[in-house]
Amino acid sequence: MKRASIIFILTLSSFFLYNCRYDNEEELYSDINAGEKCDTLNITLSNTVEPILSENCYSCHSNSNSGTFGAGINLETYSELMDIVQSGRLMGAITHSPGFVAMPQGGTKLDDCSISKIRAWINSGALNN
Repeated sequence: MKRASIIFILTLSSFFLYNCRYDNEEELYSDINAGEKCDTLNITLSNTVEPILSENCYSCHSNSNSGTFGAGINLETYSELMDIVQSGRLMGAITHSPGFVAMPQGGTKLDDCSISKIRAWINSGALNN
């Protein structure tokens, strides 16, 4: 009887220790904090949107490449970028919406956070800031 009690207590203790070994705040609350990882406040063209465009779009849609690779669409200048924004083609292309050419062409869609940041910039007036 004493031996069975000891085995039971050891088994129960190891169960609790095993189940708590990876518990940390980041893992426990990752779903709750998932929305907090993409900050869409204080979005500016120069600090937020241009780096996203530079990394994902300028290889084809820049001053030097738009004529050769980018169908004449240059996203480096504010006035030309605004033409694409106001027509809805920028959001349509980066969200891969039906009726738009999915961008980056032949590549995967931008991550949700980048799209959310561009959308936030547009929704706040798409300022040249």
